[in-house]
Amino acid sequence: MLRVGLTGSIGVGKSFVTSVLAELGSHVLDADQTAREVVSTGTPGLKAVTAAFGADVISPDGTLDRRRLGSLVFADEQKRQLLNAILHPFIMARQDKIMRQWEAEDPHGVGVIDAALMIESGGYKRFDKLIVVHCRPEVQRERLMSRNGLSLEEAQQRVKSQLSQEEKKRLADYLIDTSDGFDETRKRTMEVHKELLKLAGEGK
Repeated sequence: MLRVGLTGSIGVGKSFVTSVLAELGSHVLDADQTAREVVSTGTPGLKAVTAAFGADVISPDGTLDRRRLGSLVFADEQKRQLLNAILHPFIMARQDKIMRQWEAEDPHGVGVIDAALMIESGGYKRFDKLIVVHCRPEVQRERLMSRNGLSLEEAQQRVKSQLSQEEKKRLADYLIDTSDGFDETRKRTMEVHKELLKLAGEGK
């Protein structure tokens, strides 16, 4: 199986690209889903987060209070780095297990893991190929402001909290620019998928 990492900054359109790849027959996993699984009730991940951030981040029903935890880590770079350092090993282990299952079922298929912090965590090195989804900075800001109800200043703060698009693009095997809307993005995604399928069939 060809293992493909897919990443890009916040608000660039990764979800649409992964939905098209799934339509085309790729196995797709969203890292946000994995991140939720590894901190579900009773997991070692949730215990580790509680040990680091205190019982205040746990809701009365025993689940993680995401809003409370988010308010702590978005305002503090060190706390955000600590949270990522705790969760990334759990997330990567879960992803690797799922990819092994895919490979057993579909040895010549394409498996895609979508994760925003794949480059920052070093997790991208586990993949055969890396896709970076990107768009023009003004498009990214507009999407964030309309999608998340953010002010311009808040949108810029979210963008600055991640590695820049230019730095991510330098590591890419494939680039998908979403700036010009759904039709152009779909067309480019289909081109990339065709190349990935060819590589998967060749066993590379």
